[in-house]
Amino acid sequence: MNAMDASLRTAKLIVPIMLWGVSASLITVGCVPQEKYNDLELAYRSQQQQLLRTQGDLETTRANESQLRSQLAQAAGDLSSLEALRNGQSVDVDKLLADYEALLEKIGSMNGGPLPAGVNSALAALAAQYPDVLQFDERRGMIRFAADFTFDPGSVGLKQNALSVLGQLATILNSPEASSFEVVVVGHTDNVPIKKSIAQHPTNMHLSAHRAIAVRDELAQDGVSAGRFLVAGYGEFRPVVANGPTGAGQNRRVDVYLMPYFVQPGSGALAESGATSPQALHQLAPAQLAAPVQATNEEPTK
Repeated sequence: MNAMDASLRTAKLIVPIMLWGVSASLITVGCVPQEKYNDLELAYRSQQQQLLRTQGDLETTRANESQLRSQLAQAAGDLSSLEALRNGQSVDVDKLLADYEALLEKIGSMNGGPLPAGVNSALAALAAQYPDVLQFDERRGMIRFAADFTFDPGSVGLKQNALSVLGQLATILNSPEASSFEVVVVGHTDNVPIKKSIAQHPTNMHLSAHRAIAVRDELAQDGVSAGRFLVAGYGEFRPVVANGPTGAGQNRRVDVYLMPYFVQPGSGALAESGATSPQALHQLAPAQLAAPVQATNEEPTK
């Protein structure tokens, strides 16, 4: 997996989210024709789905870092343009659409290499030590936790054996070679609907995200900087094998990716800075934008 590509893809997940906040103002002010605005919004939604579909298939890498960071700077400039739209200034919407399409095409065509040798070696050794719990994909820079060994069914409470493995993973993540990478934690489930724990996890999408948060919280408790994390959940929508009548164990998993930072974490809290614009939010560290959710134990349900 191309690490910079995957990182920038993660950035593109965040950029559209920050853009939704200005949608009501754009429609009210009427700075651009409704049809053009709808085209722009549809393009962003399409790009977001494209990034989600390809994130797990790209290789991690630090190659072409300068070029990708330059493209990210252009994306930040587009945010400024959208802010200008909200303020009633004239912006070429067609050019914005064309620029993003070109950027996605460029990202999709790039390939990269593995993580640093020391990090690869340490992660491979950890996975070999716990073959029932972990898989390590060196090509993607990804460590995979089997959910059935990590959590009780339908629960986000971590099992004791998983706590031990996460403690050792935290040590690797804090090593000098790995400390410059951010940590992306992605949860997945099978297609069996939630039952007894539906009050805590209404859907499989909720459960997958809550499990990713539980892994993130434990790694943070074990000393990994909170500002290094990005958390996501795919629910049942990214199976690796076909689900049967009772789902499939291979689809119940939590993946942890190491990626170069797409934006260096900033300093100062949102409340202290008074930041409300997309540009200001873009500069804040991930930990300043979302407080951690406390994991809770739950009776097995599926």
